[in-house]
Amino acid sequence: MDERTPLITTVQVAPRRHRYQHSVVRRFCTIALGSSLVALVVLFLLPVALIPRHHHNWGHPPSSPHPPNQTPNAITFAELQDILISTPEEEKAQEWSKYYTSGPHLAGKNYSQVLWTQERWQEFGIKADIVAYDVYINYPQGHRLALYEKTEKKSEVAEKRDVGSAEETWKVKFEASLEEDVLEEDTTTGLEDRIPTFHGYSASGNVTAPYVYVNYGTYQDFEDLLKANISLDGKIAVAKYGGIFRGLKVKRAQELGMVGTVIFTDPGDDGEATDENGVDLYPTGPARNPSSVQRGSTQFLSVAPGDPTTPGYPSKPGVPRQPVDGAIPSIPSVPISYLDAIPILTALNGHGPSPRDFGKYWQKNLGLKYKGVKYNVGPSPDNLVLNLVNEQEYVTTPLWNVIGVINGTLPDEVIVIGNHRDAWIAGGAGDPNSGSAALNEVIRSFGVALSKGWKPLRTIVFASWDGEEYGLIGSTEWVEEYLPWLAHTAVAYVNVDVATVGPIFSASASPLLNKLLYEVADLVQSPNQTVPGQTVGDLWNRHINTMGSGSDFTAFQDFAGIPSIDMGFGPDPRAPGNSGGAVYHYHSNYDSFHWMNTFGDPGFHYHVTVARLWSLFTAKLAEAPLIPLNATDYATALDGYISQVEAKLSGKALSEDEEIEARARPTPSTPKGSLDDLKISFNKLHKAAAHLKKVAIEHDSWAAQLAGEAGEDIPWWKWLTKIKLFIRIRRANDKYQFMERHFLHDKGLDGRPWFKHVVFAPGLWTGYSGAVFPGLVEAIDAKDYGNAQKWARIIEGRLWRAVSGLK
Repeated sequence: MDERTPLITTVQVAPRRHRYQHSVVRRFCTIALGSSLVALVVLFLLPVALIPRHHHNWGHPPSSPHPPNQTPNAITFAELQDILISTPEEEKAQEWSKYYTSGPHLAGKNYSQVLWTQERWQEFGIKADIVAYDVYINYPQGHRLALYEKTEKKSEVAEKRDVGSAEETWKVKFEASLEEDVLEEDTTTGLEDRIPTFHGYSASGNVTAPYVYVNYGTYQDFEDLLKANISLDGKIAVAKYGGIFRGLKVKRAQELGMVGTVIFTDPGDDGEATDENGVDLYPTGPARNPSSVQRGSTQFLSVAPGDPTTPGYPSKPGVPRQPVDGAIPSIPSVPISYLDAIPILTALNGHGPSPRDFGKYWQKNLGLKYKGVKYNVGPSPDNLVLNLVNEQEYVTTPLWNVIGVINGTLPDEVIVIGNHRDAWIAGGAGDPNSGSAALNEVIRSFGVALSKGWKPLRTIVFASWDGEEYGLIGSTEWVEEYLPWLAHTAVAYVNVDVATVGPIFSASASPLLNKLLYEVADLVQSPNQTVPGQTVGDLWNRHINTMGSGSDFTAFQDFAGIPSIDMGFGPDPRAPGNSGGAVYHYHSNYDSFHWMNTFGDPGFHYHVTVARLWSLFTAKLAEAPLIPLNATDYATALDGYISQVEAKLSGKALSEDEEIEARARPTPSTPKGSLDDLKISFNKLHKAAAHLKKVAIEHDSWAAQLAGEAGEDIPWWKWLTKIKLFIRIRRANDKYQFMERHFLHDKGLDGRPWFKHVVFAPGLWTGYSGAVFPGLVEAIDAKDYGNAQKWARIIEGRLWRAVSGLK
């Protein structure tokens, strides 16, 4: 053959070989043998490799030597639990706290702290990366709040002629410091680069106007003023913190034509630990320092969290940006101390109605009466005005999440745990860095387990979020970016924001996680034992709140349908003094390492307790062959929620708590639709909930049975039994894993489509506190019974979908 030989020409290169005379039989034997090998791999070796290992059957016994690069079976669950209990140390938690609180770390600032966090996690043996988003936020440039008084002075010519004309001049009667005192005992309060007092997402502006005291600034507080013919248009609102989210105070003032908002903390809301009661002030005592100021976000959080310019999608470079109208305020606001509030409020004494004229909700917690404040509402007299100046720089700037991961055997079952790192101040020893210190100890503990050859059954993701304080930004953008993956893989999200600022344990959770929390709380010793051996569970009232908003669980629970929990220790307002009733200086410079080490958690014992709770809770989620969720608890809670909402239709008198909640929302208008038809709809909801409870009980029983079988030692030769068990466990786990997702409604809630969950959302008019069946409740509260029926049908459909999902 040469270059001229046609390519299609057949060229004989060797003599033809004669085939074996039994070639058909030979081919059959070859195929049969190959098929047998494939079947062996598929039916035995592959399932054996994939079957979840459980804590009763993990390879090496405790006494056996562990070679380097061990298999995932190196330690038992009991050994893992011992590591997670014994590893966290008070000295380490104190070290982490001191670092995080040593300088300012506003969202989008202090990149060195981001790198430090990543490096520590890597030292602990955890792979960690930095995930950035370009977000729209503000930074303070300047502010002022001054009370001006008009004086009249006759000119020299007028005095000589003895005529009545006079010159009007405005002079500063009081200039607010808008600063917190520098304390010699508390070094972070004197840092040169400390952060000024300001509101996140507040509008820039310079306004001078009369002012009105508006109580807590709830919807009904403003309605009370309007009914009393108090003019609000063109005025500045002076409001107390509390009752509802601060951003909603500004929102309502803005809607009523007011031109600015001033918000102060009243010591009357501090419980028994007050100066009025003779309790020493911080830094010498546990009562609130008079100059403390609560910073915070004024974003309209109950409408949508996250970057207000990218609702529903991640804030990556180059993405389209939406207008911020309706998402953040358009009028300026400033936070002030009660020390600065006293002269402003005292100037209203005798002007306008008093709290007694408005009823009991205006007469609660008037903590400045002993300072001469009568809490008259005003408006301020004609000779007094406030000048409010707020200068903010709005920028689009990077935020940085630190994301760590321990890959598990099952890549499609993932546990996410997180805490935010950013703070309004240099300190943040309570919020959020008590949680940050605890998270480092959690990760260090899991790192110790990894060094001993442990590998989790499920993947664990660790998150140090940025931008939570402005509006849950870092976590929201991350969930929005990774939603397809999370929707397919996430089992649960475990959040700790404030790990500790006192001795009282509390938690909010999806009911799916209730049982696991009770179990873990009973395993961890309490630092506050009145009887030796008492656990956190022994001293806890065992009440679990419904999920609302205000922390990083929001995007997971309310947007992605991932069962979530938030937990920590708070102050005890009933116990003034050093017994646990120290006032927590929320978002203040006095939320410092010194305050924490002196009053919040001396010795850092509660930091370590939270680290143990958090570690064990995560480990049980990651390691149990059957995902430790409880569908019966959820079904029972749902039926209770239905009855709770149904009671709104009874016409019975409201409880005090219900009255307080009602004051946060508008007065209902003329009823629309049929109330009788709506009542019939509740029968259908109860029926669907009853079916859900029936299948939930059956599923939990089946899961318990499978868990028992998974704990048995199945001989290797019963490989088919192992395969069947593996398949049934996977099927049971799938039903648990996706149960919460059944309650998502693609169109979202009325007027706030970002919130997808039909069971849980923050209250539209409260912001932080949780609402159950929010779409239905909001329609009933508005007496729009037709819309309520629509939501009853939507909820019924989601209940039946959950029933089908568990069958």
